[in-house]
Amino acid sequence: MIDKSSRALGDVLSQIGDGASIMIGGFGGAGQPAGLIDGLIETGAKDLVIISNNAGSGDDGLSRLLSSGAVRKIICSFPRMADSWAFEELYRAGKIELELVPQGNLACRIQAAGMGLGAVFTPTGFGTLLAEGKETREIDGRDYVLEYPIKADFALIKAHQGDRWGNLVYRKSGRNFGPIMATAAAVTIAEVSEVVELGELNPEHIITPGIFVRHIVKI
Repeated sequence: MIDKSSRALGDVLSQIGDGASIMIGGFGGAGQPAGLIDGLIETGAKDLVIISNNAGSGDDGLSRLLSSGAVRKIICSFPRMADSWAFEELYRAGKIELELVPQGNLACRIQAAGMGLGAVFTPTGFGTLLAEGKETREIDGRDYVLEYPIKADFALIKAHQGDRWGNLVYRKSGRNFGPIMATAAAVTIAEVSEVVELGELNPEHIITPGIFVRHIVKI
């Protein structure tokens, strides 16, 4: 019997070791797996590479992970916001590395990894510092930059509901980077608000099929 649900958060997250690359879902606070992030901090894993839309805000969630000193590098689109003081303090002190990726490119590169594509050409970033050292090409009279897929060892995402097979349903804006990150990581761990019985999820509402999910944890 397939059952990907687990109550033992520590056991699920213990497989994440030092130096792991981790995708963390969320658009600001919406869809951010705060429970999984808190559990990750408790594991004591260090030297992590984080892929996320932003670099955290306030003092909780991703910001708390950064403040713990566990992150060596972050790949994101929006490192600075009004309350992103945790990242800013670390960056100014030279304690964290930043790879800035335009949001559309970030999504596209994650999708490329999930689809098994070798690389993608995008017009975004052409002629800017973000394109320095990268291959460029003119296609149909327009200039493009070659960007490579972004994949990860783990994806930590948040969904509204899940069943024991790992099928996931999201709620409103909580459906952002989670679905594509689930396809681009070797191991996807989903935080859900509710675990339902098989057959209770409307097949038309399932966004992430269980084939992409290794564990679900009710938090």
